[in-house]
Amino acid sequence: MKTSSIYIVFFLFFCCLQSLHVDAQGRVKKDSIPKAKTTTKLDFKVHQDSLPQNNSAYVDNMLGFAKTFLGTPYLSSGASPTGFDCSGFVSYVLGNFGLDVIHSSYGLAEYGRTVKLSEAKPGDLMFFKGSNSGSSRIGHVAIIYDVHPTEGIKFIHASSSKGISIDRFNGSAYYVPRYVTTKRLDYGVEGQGAISNKEGISFD
Repeated sequence: MKTSSIYIVFFLFFCCLQSLHVDAQGRVKKDSIPKAKTTTKLDFKVHQDSLPQNNSAYVDNMLGFAKTFLGTPYLSSGASPTGFDCSGFVSYVLGNFGLDVIHSSYGLAEYGRTVKLSEAKPGDLMFFKGSNSGSSRIGHVAIIYDVHPTEGIKFIHASSSKGISIDRFNGSAYYVPRYVTTKRLDYGVEGQGAISNKEGISFD
């Protein structure tokens, strides 16, 4: 009788130990699972530099529209899908988003506010001298298409040799020496007006 009681007590004690062991394992496993918030945060820190810049929906739509004309031939004084010159392309793209601007690269430079090249972002306008790099007069305009942390600035424009194309600014032997300024237009996202020139006249 005593022997069977001892066995029963030993059996119950063994079961309790097993139960405690399982609980301990459960706790270890639970604590070893990384929290979702921590994983997401670390992931973002690793990859954030390679993510595309977050543009406003307006700028994304505008750039998407501009890209549909890639390959369209260059045409002096052209301002339609049959052919564009540089300012004709910019004025056509902006015009399709409710912004009535002048068909002139020199005149377009009067709009918006000047921003540093280091602060340029998609949707900004870049201005260059024309074919004569010795001239001080603006003769070419492009829309910034992308600003990449390693590849630098890419712009979409009407090239006299390639038509509507996307070209890289950084390291360009042609465009870097001809660069004049960058302007940021107010597309109704920053401030109240749609677009304004240096005199503050609003264009809807």
